[in-house]
Amino acid sequence: MISLDIKSLKPAEVQNYLQHAIAPRPICFAATVDKDGNHNLSPFSFFNLFSSNPPMCVFSPARRVRDNSTKHTLENVQQVSEVVINIVSYDMVQQTSLASTEYAKGVNEFEKAGFTMLKSDLVKPMRVAESPVQLECVVREVIPLGTEGGAGNLVLAEVLRMHISEQIMKEDGSGIDQRKVDHVARLGGDWYCRVTPESLFQVAKPLTTLGIGVDKIPSAIRNSHVLTGNNLGQLGNVEHLPSDEEVELTRLQPEIKEIFDSFIGDKNTLEIHLHNKAKELLEQGKVADAWKVLLSIN
Repeated sequence: MISLDIKSLKPAEVQNYLQHAIAPRPICFAATVDKDGNHNLSPFSFFNLFSSNPPMCVFSPARRVRDNSTKHTLENVQQVSEVVINIVSYDMVQQTSLASTEYAKGVNEFEKAGFTMLKSDLVKPMRVAESPVQLECVVREVIPLGTEGGAGNLVLAEVLRMHISEQIMKEDGSGIDQRKVDHVARLGGDWYCRVTPESLFQVAKPLTTLGIGVDKIPSAIRNSHVLTGNNLGQLGNVEHLPSDEEVELTRLQPEIKEIFDSFIGDKNTLEIHLHNKAKELLEQGKVADAWKVLLSIN
């Protein structure tokens, strides 16, 4: 493993390493306005949700590394403490990138990037009509993190109103369908990623249960040459192990019985085949069934 002393690197090198490593990052497409009413639109990938009560987003217009200059978005929120955070979908990613061009102050990036300006309900900055989710926010605080090039400025933005496209809602109207948003996110350099239905997966959250933990998994399973760390995490997330009766019934299932019958007297090969079967079940999300298979060898 390569170890880097941050103090020995140039700011541009630090930025390059961090932006490639800490990814993907959601994009805050920030619409702001200055004291003279000039509109500005710019994307920031130093951005995330930090609180839901109050609903707070934080993004950071950092000082430019090359010359320590500040961005119009930062200057605007210091003059008019309001911002609209527009969520970026794949259909608008190229235009969003174009809006990041360093146009002169007073130039309207809505027009340069070809976006439609949509009047907000509660704040002065406009919304991006093409965005699937638009957050009208009031800026509660701006926290400078330094005075040198590359230093961030944390903009704490409280969400006052959300606008959500009907096209990304669940059919029953209960919330946003994650598969329909078509999010994009920033990586390092010119790289982006797209969140498609094919790339999505679910992980069972241990919110109401107390998982036994990987340390409680029998050593023969924990030290498996077949199961991965992710597999062990799934196994450790169960609240309790299956009963002896459940394990015995699994052992009598035709597919499992066939494995046992094929490797009588060869415990090592039997274990490998059973672990492979358990891995297959885990990849299908059938954690309880995988446990029964794994315990059947004892």
